[in-house]
Amino acid sequence: SAAPTQEIAQRPSLTQELASHYGIEPSKFIATLKATVMPKRQGGEPVAVSDEELAAFCIVAREYGLNPFLKEIHAFPNKSGGVTPIVGVDGWAKLMNRQPNFDGIEFECFDDNGKPVSVTAHIYIKGRSRPVSVTEYYSECQRGTEPWRQMPRRMLRHKALIQGARVAFGFCGIHDEDEVADIVNVTPPAERKKK
Repeated sequence: SAAPTQEIAQRPSLTQELASHYGIEPSKFIATLKATVMPKRQGGEPVAVSDEELAAFCIVAREYGLNPFLKEIHAFPNKSGGVTPIVGVDGWAKLMNRQPNFDGIEFECFDDNGKPVSVTAHIYIKGRSRPVSVTEYYSECQRGTEPWRQMPRRMLRHKALIQGARVAFGFCGIHDEDEVADIVNVTPPAERKKK
């Protein structure tokens, strides 16, 4: 058998591996990723992304088998000027549907006077006698964004799906856009004490 250093030398780089998966040459893959997936500032100028941040984004995409070109995983601008990977609802659904013991999901919605209050996701797992049930509340999840104004029930259902998938299957190290926005906008405790 080959020596460990030879095996490492023969293993393709992350960029080569992902580029090959999408049928693109590595340099074109990076250029395409930067041009189409990396976020832009309001004027259309791309967010500066370091090689390390791009590598971290690619590692998360590969680890979870998510396609950035299909918007299953996104790059979200962070406070330091770079990006943080986030998983869209389609990515969460894909992750859940890939689980061999996944046996379906049902949603239970509660409205009060025509206004959404909560959505509970019941995730069924083969071999378990009871579903994993997670409830998300409108008052805790709602944002002042256009999607939340136009489709509050759908957005709340997405929240319940995401949190239910996380609890049912132990997905960790990945977040949705609202969670990352909260993380980005939180002042670290050390900075709060200085004020």
